[in-house]
Amino acid sequence: MSVLTRDEAQTRSRLLDVHHYAIALDLTRGDETFDSRTAIRFTVRGDTDATDTFVEVKPAELRSVTLDGQPLDPAALDGNRLPLRGLAPGEHELRVDAAMRYSRTGEGMHRFTDPADGETYLYTQMFLDDVQRVFAAFDQPDLKAVFDLAVTAPEGWTVLANGTTEHTGDGHWKAATTPLISTYLVAVAAGPWHSVRTEHRGLPFGIHCRRSLAPHLDTDADELFEITRACFDRYHEKFTEPYPFDSYDQAFVPEFNAGAMENPGLVTFRDEFVFRSAVTDTQRQTRAMVIAHEMAHMWFGDLVTLRWWDDIWLNESFAEYMGYQTTAEATRFADTWTDFGVSRKAWGYDADQRPSTHPVAPEHVEDTASALLNFDGISYAKGASALRQLVHWLGEKDFLAGINIHFERHKYANASLADFIDSLAAATDRDVHAWADAWLRTTGVDTLTPRVTGDNGGRALEVGRKGERPHRVAVGLYDRDLNDEGRLTLRERLDLDLPQDDPRPIGKLPALVVLNDGDLSYAKVRFDAESFRTIREGLSGLPDPLTRAVVWNALRDAVRDGELPARAYLDIARAHLPRETDLALVDGVLAFAAGQVADRYVAPEQRPAALTTLAELCRDLIRRTEDGDHPGLRLIAVRHRIATAAHPDTIAAWLADGTVPGGPELDPELRWRILTRLAVLGATDEAAIAAELERDPSATGQEGAARCRAALPDAEAKSRAWEAMFATDDLSNYLFTAMAQGFWQPEQADLVREYVPRYYAEAVAVAARRGPAIADAAGRWAFPGHAVDADTLRLGEQCLADAEPLPALRRKLTDQLDDLARALRVREAGAR
Repeated sequence: MSVLTRDEAQTRSRLLDVHHYAIALDLTRGDETFDSRTAIRFTVRGDTDATDTFVEVKPAELRSVTLDGQPLDPAALDGNRLPLRGLAPGEHELRVDAAMRYSRTGEGMHRFTDPADGETYLYTQMFLDDVQRVFAAFDQPDLKAVFDLAVTAPEGWTVLANGTTEHTGDGHWKAATTPLISTYLVAVAAGPWHSVRTEHRGLPFGIHCRRSLAPHLDTDADELFEITRACFDRYHEKFTEPYPFDSYDQAFVPEFNAGAMENPGLVTFRDEFVFRSAVTDTQRQTRAMVIAHEMAHMWFGDLVTLRWWDDIWLNESFAEYMGYQTTAEATRFADTWTDFGVSRKAWGYDADQRPSTHPVAPEHVEDTASALLNFDGISYAKGASALRQLVHWLGEKDFLAGINIHFERHKYANASLADFIDSLAAATDRDVHAWADAWLRTTGVDTLTPRVTGDNGGRALEVGRKGERPHRVAVGLYDRDLNDEGRLTLRERLDLDLPQDDPRPIGKLPALVVLNDGDLSYAKVRFDAESFRTIREGLSGLPDPLTRAVVWNALRDAVRDGELPARAYLDIARAHLPRETDLALVDGVLAFAAGQVADRYVAPEQRPAALTTLAELCRDLIRRTEDGDHPGLRLIAVRHRIATAAHPDTIAAWLADGTVPGGPELDPELRWRILTRLAVLGATDEAAIAAELERDPSATGQEGAARCRAALPDAEAKSRAWEAMFATDDLSNYLFTAMAQGFWQPEQADLVREYVPRYYAEAVAVAARRGPAIADAAGRWAFPGHAVDADTLRLGEQCLADAEPLPALRRKLTDQLDDLARALRVREAGAR
């Protein structure tokens, strides 16, 4: 399939005005394909001679094409491009009749049959260039048009779309005409949905899921609507432009590749957000943030849309910032920035230190394949961090004034970085153009280091900066509490503009200096020797969870940079995490300690001791929560106790009893967690997996069984899993991922050693056959991350040099190999 280049898009944009799409989809044609008929009205600009262009479509069968009533030869289709030659200036109408394939990979029109009840559901995911899998289109974001959609669906189904839909009888549905939107934002979801509806501010609101999840959606419907209304109202306080569409539906759909998608009027979410097992408040907070994030896109992304994919940050960084900020302001989840700091922001820091890094706003993204790779921790987490720093530097009043100028200037149209900065500049006297150059056009993470000078007669603080960006940071000065040796008290929080002109007097020597206290900038921070001693002794005594997040992130960075031994990180976690109260911090620290430190950063012979440390830590947390007052903390501890079990006895007893002593009772999610770990340890078998699947025959159960079977320490089981992933194309995106998650286990390194060299060639082949979504999964989940050795690194580098992997796989392999090389350096530093 040809990818669209930036130059081609600019040429076509200068040539065409696209006015209207009339799309008719027939979803009653069988399990493999659906019918797609499209009529596109467009204008060729100017008074020049006839010219040529093309429209994108990727059909199973292209039945007929007419241009201005004259037939075109369907055989002229070249890959995904249908040439349109000899177009004279003026009005034209193109009609395309095709059969299109359903997808099992979450791209285009995804088809899913629920194993719980046999019901089938369809939904579109058109992003970034998958419109052509559903209907013919001039598929680029700056050729906005009005869309009319008609759908024929089986009786008993409901059809959802960007606008309100009407059932006109005999399975025929018609959606309200959209305002001007980009092709990638068109959305359809069809099936026997379970729906809960209400109204707010005169607009219809709905939430939808598959029927087998109905009881769980109903349980949370009040919370979901409460969050939706609160965010909707808060955005109307911030933005002068009202919500620009006629309804607001949120559909929780199966096997969704992303967290959610901002289709105007019909946001689609992965249906894991319909919680069928116990969850923590942090998970509910994440769901609330995603709701707020996607709603922010209704203005920034949907009302005003990027002109080309080099400005994806205008969509994602803005929505990421607004998602966290609005959740904190408008809902009960007031501490969302702590979760951002300890988990989301680390995603940005990691991505920005790899060779695949790029500016938040790159100056030139060559084509759609390249653009797809930039939906990463830089465009989301780093971009949101940059905006948070901008608001801190500019002031929220001027920031929002600039945003509203931007909406007014570019509503229902497209805009670029230059347009956005000009809008901000209109609201302030500050030099936002220079700020944008420093923050948005550069790569890498600055490092800030404190230096306290002077003596008891008067101390001063200097902040060293490795990097070139200006920062406005808060610096926390902390003293030991004289009445409570374990507690630290904030003496003063200074605001500093970096680079400094002069050292800042601070009086007596503080016990701890925390740079970027409050986490309002984006930089790695270090500690002076006295501060590090204080952290080792008193980290849990810091009063603010956001400050603790900054410190934990700094320790994480120091481990990754080889400056703090991995074992020392575990010791600090062992000492302080049992006293931690913030759920996001506990979960984030344990995830890094287990998934990176124990699994990759310590040498194999040190791993049992690392797991023992983490198991003891989790036991302490479980004991601390025996009073029942901290169910979320207990659930996190139980999950990580399962994941770090080195011996099966305790967790096998939990599974047999159906409960953890003192709670919680084991719900399906916990049962599958235990069974997966037992499979890794060789303490279960196929019969037990089959029995559990019979107990839980849901889609999640199918994934759990696939994960367990791939995790069994048995040569035959490994061979079957490998064959299913790489030799056949039968697995859906979710089943592929589940199987990949089970396959590689540090405990089974000898058993799977022969598959490590096979991985590279076979991953390249499956990516080429199945496309970007499976390429991403093969690079992310099926990579042998446990194999931290020079041979794995050498084989990977050879693959990148010789095998020409699909861009999505190349990017994932580049990142994985850099992480592997880092893990080797961390191990070497720890051995010195």
